[in-house]
Amino acid sequence: MYEKMNRRNFVKSTVLGASMATAAGMPAFTSNAYGNDPLPPLQKKREIPTGTIAGVEFSRMMLGGNLLTHHTHSRDLSYVSRLAGQYNTAQKVHETLRTAEEHGINTVVIHTQQGVLDGLKKYRERGGNIKVIICSIAPITEDMDEYTQSCQECIDAGVDALYLWGCHADAMIDETPRPNAGGAPWGRSDLIKKAVNTMRSFGVPVGVAAHHIEVIEFCEKEGIKNDFYLKTFHHRNYPSAVMNYDNSWCDNPEKHIEVFSKVTKPWIAYKIMAAGAIHPKNALDFAFSNGADFVIFGMFDYEIDEDTRFLNEVLAQENVQNRPRKWCG
Repeated sequence: MYEKMNRRNFVKSTVLGASMATAAGMPAFTSNAYGNDPLPPLQKKREIPTGTIAGVEFSRMMLGGNLLTHHTHSRDLSYVSRLAGQYNTAQKVHETLRTAEEHGINTVVIHTQQGVLDGLKKYRERGGNIKVIICSIAPITEDMDEYTQSCQECIDAGVDALYLWGCHADAMIDETPRPNAGGAPWGRSDLIKKAVNTMRSFGVPVGVAAHHIEVIEFCEKEGIKNDFYLKTFHHRNYPSAVMNYDNSWCDNPEKHIEVFSKVTKPWIAYKIMAAGAIHPKNALDFAFSNGADFVIFGMFDYEIDEDTRFLNEVLAQENVQNRPRKWCG
């Protein structure tokens, strides 16, 4: 599974990747292109359920940030990221955030890629109120200097929660050095606790993300003091699941269900549609009925109305309301 992650167009997840995208003609997530006009008045079109993490209320469906920053998991279709960039202009990003708020989504989950903090601050200046759960992609080192500074910048921008990037956490529990660790030292599981404590010092809810279930097992075994988890989770009943090319983030869903059955912290599931390979309603049913408490959905603005409708339908189902795992959050 580590091999697959290394093929995930990792460069797009870095500051360098954002710069390269801009050079290629894809507009960056930057405040310069938004203008200063107030956003249109909020027109509530749908309500969706919420839950609480460390005293903060978050919507059960959260807006994913990958499409907003033009980071697409598109198998071997090289044009898709550029297409997403042409559609999700700076102005469209703000329109998408506003559409999400109108449909009851009160949270966006995103990385500290180039221009993201400026863009989010600008959105709030224009009248937006969406909450932000963010992870720093700054290097994690023994002294934590760069990471601490990056987290401080997030707090100064008014974010609502911090979390440890999944690429960082995955690398730190793996003993075998491999490329593309995202600035995290391989095999330094001790630094997971140090990173979490660094984030906790800022007084906001703190999470740990992962692509590999071993990260969750490690945190639970070691008693890491995080408030929530973000973990990839999806079934494998889709044709490209066996491609071994930027297409699968959950090799053993049965093990995930077993591990999380013993976890009492809120679980935010992501990649539940396997980057678009699984129908949204089917993905929601699988995630919530098997234990997830919240989900992250990467959506274009025109998908939000339908997907929030699916959410309410699924959360009303008996198999979800009476699922085996107790709701957390």
